[in-house]
Amino acid sequence: MKIIAFTGMPFSGKSEAVKIAKDMKIPVVRMGDMVWEETKKQGLELNDKNVGIIANNFRKSHGMDIWARRTLEKLNKSKNSNILVIDGVRNIEEIETFEKELGKSFVLISVEVSDEKRYKRAIKRNRKDDSKDINVIKERDKRELSWGLGNVIASADIIITNEGTIDEFNEKIKDLLNKI
Repeated sequence: MKIIAFTGMPFSGKSEAVKIAKDMKIPVVRMGDMVWEETKKQGLELNDKNVGIIANNFRKSHGMDIWARRTLEKLNKSKNSNILVIDGVRNIEEIETFEKELGKSFVLISVEVSDEKRYKRAIKRNRKDDSKDINVIKERDKRELSWGLGNVIASADIIITNEGTIDEFNEKIKDLLNKI
């Protein structure tokens, strides 16, 4: 089984890449869902601030790879496919956990795009935990970089740029997933 993880800065196109995988009938496990589940379990509203606090606090109290370990629990229940996608790797400890457990079947793909395009996309996107305030978005960037996201992006096996149209990006992702 091949396990593909998408990483990148917020609003880089990871969610679009995951959507393409889903459209191709590839099972997807979204790491953020584990954080959302925990946020709801704590009785908190799903918003950027609360999700960030839960993600951060759990990393501090349970280890930087807590969300990877919870994701692996879900993966173990989804082993009836020859390919699976993980969305949302944020730090090197998560990468190390996945590589230790999954070995060579683990492939990390970074989706890269300019900050200018990311910020424009952020304002347009309408997900529950998103903010429309550019300062809040920049704070989210800082928070995720503090978790080691920059190191994860730098360690990617494959880099996909997302500077063009959505159709161009979709074709890149489809071609890549078909090759894998």
